[in-house]
This record gives sequence, structure tokens and C-alpha cells, in this order.
Amino acid sequence: MKKKYQYITFLLLLFALANVAQLVSCSGSRAEEANNADSAAVSLVSVDTGKMPGGKYGDAVRYGRELMLHTAYYIGPDGVNGHYTGNKMNCTNCHRDAGTRPYAFNLVRSFRDYPQYRAREGRILSLAERINNCVMRPNLGRPLPLDGKEMISIMAYLKFLSDSSNVSKTTKGLKNMEVELPNVAASSDRGEVLYAQNCERCHAKNGEGKMRFDNVTYEYPPVWGLLAYRPGSSMHRVVKLAQWLKGNMPYDKTAEGKPFLTDAEALDIAAFVNDDKKHKRPLPKTTKEVDYPHYEEKAIDYDKGPFKDPFSEEQHKYGPYKPIIDYWEGKGITPAI
Repeated sequence: MKKKYQYITFLLLLFALANVAQLVSCSGSRAEEANNADSAAVSLVSVDTGKMPGGKYGDAVRYGRELMLHTAYYIGPDGVNGHYTGNKMNCTNCHRDAGTRPYAFNLVRSFRDYPQYRAREGRILSLAERINNCVMRPNLGRPLPLDGKEMISIMAYLKFLSDSSNVSKTTKGLKNMEVELPNVAASSDRGEVLYAQNCERCHAKNGEGKMRFDNVTYEYPPVWGLLAYRPGSSMHRVVKLAQWLKGNMPYDKTAEGKPFLTDAEALDIAAFVNDDKKHKRPLPKTTKEVDYPHYEEKAIDYDKGPFKDPFSEEQHKYGPYKPIIDYWEGKGITPAI
């Protein structure tokens, strides 16, 4: 009888241990799932450009990527396939890694996001129109024909990026890094010192950049001067440029999602680079061009009046920006940043 009770006790113990093991296993599985979910929630945007399609569509995708990387070679002032851009910069100078790099004007969602209302133009733009905006403004060029090989190839490449990525609202890197806006104005004078420390070695003391050995394009693009991006470009806005600088520069000291510059330093460098009193820039080719026709939609750091608020062009350009934000929010309008 004693042995019988010992046997039953042994079976009950085995049963209890099995249940504990199952609970631990389930708990571990749930923890692993939670960790995987957390990992997905904070994952950086990415795309495998090695899995491009075949056939003629694939040819267009590959040429579109080439145009992003080597814009000046193909369609620059001395382009082998046409003369559309007016300087020797490449799309990838701003949209780094052909639009795939996180926090660098990433283009993975662009094919999905257009047509889109654009406050700068005050109307809905197609994706092709938005592409030509870049060709004309930072690249000082003329529009690509809408049915031409170059436009179709760039759009095919952007569609490939969209089709080949798995992004959600929680995916990081789709937009540029945010900067905290201080209670003081950004300083061009402070930025000049910071530029000498962090930027001059590549972009030169006079901002002209460094031309590649073959004179086809830049090793490091110009940041001001008559061959750099012109006013009205996104990079000409101090906050917008600061967001990009924080995520990307100096290129050899900044890792993806790990900035080197502080928010204040990025704003000051952007203020210096975009200081039109110190630096020349190319002018628009036509005086008919009007940005932000609906004044209440102007980005807070767009510096050309008239404005429908009491703040000066100087404050709109350099800040402090919080009073501008508070003013518009007080009117029930979310200001554009």
C-alpha cells in the first residue's frame, strides 16, 4: 500500500512539473512574441534593392535607380541622355542611398503618398509633378517630359521601393529626424563656427563643395553658391535642413538613428548655410512662381511674406518658432513644420 501511495505521489509530481514547464514555455513564447512586436514597432525603414524584377519593367526600375544615384551623369548639364538639370548634383545628395536611407528624405512611401495636397503649391500634385519640382528647384533644371524614359523610369523605381518595403505608421526613418525647437532664435554666427568645425573639410570654406576628379559630379555637393539649391527648395528652410543635418551629418560621425549634432547645433548650422545675407544662391527662373499662395498654410520657417500673423520674415526664418506655433494653434490651425 505504501508503494502504491508513493507511485501516485510520483505521478502527481510529474503532472505538476509538466504544467509548470508548459506555463514557462507559453510565457517565454509570449515574451518572444512581445519582443518581436517591439522590434517590429521600432524597426527602421529598409528595402532590398538586390531583388529587382526582371524584364523590361526591371530595366526601367534599374535605370530609375541609376538616375537617382548618378543624376548629373545621365541628365546633367553634360548628361549622356539629355540635359535637364542645371547643376551637377545628384538626387542621392539629399535622398541618400537612392532614397532608401532612413531619416534622409526617404522615398519608400512616395509612390503610395501621391497624388498629395502640397501647401507650397496650394494644390494637389501628382508624383510626376513632385519629381519635376526636385529637378527644377534643388537641381536648377527644366521639367522632365511626363512620358519620357527618365520620368517613367524614376516612377518605376519608386513603385519598386513601395512594393518591396514593409512599413507601417510605427516604422522609423520614413521622415527626417525631429528637432526640439528652442526658445531662442537659431544663430548664423554660431553656425559659422560649427560649420568650420564639422562641415568645411568636405563642403569647403566657401560652400562650393568638392568636384569629383572627372568633373562629372560632386564628391561633396555645394551647400550654397550659384550652383547649389535655390530658395524655395525644402533644404532652404532652416528647420527642414536642421532635421536632415541631425540625421545625416557629419556623414562619418552619424549612424542611422544616432545623431552626432545636437538639435541646437543642427539649427545653427542650417541658419548659417541658409543665410542669404552671407551667401549667394541662384534665383528662380521666373517671377511668376508663387510659393504658399494660401498664407495660413505657410511653413513656420518659410521666410518670404506676406504673412497672416504678426511675426517678421527674420523670425520666420531663424525663430524663435514657438511663438509662431502658439499663435496658429490658438486659432485652431496646426502649423506646418
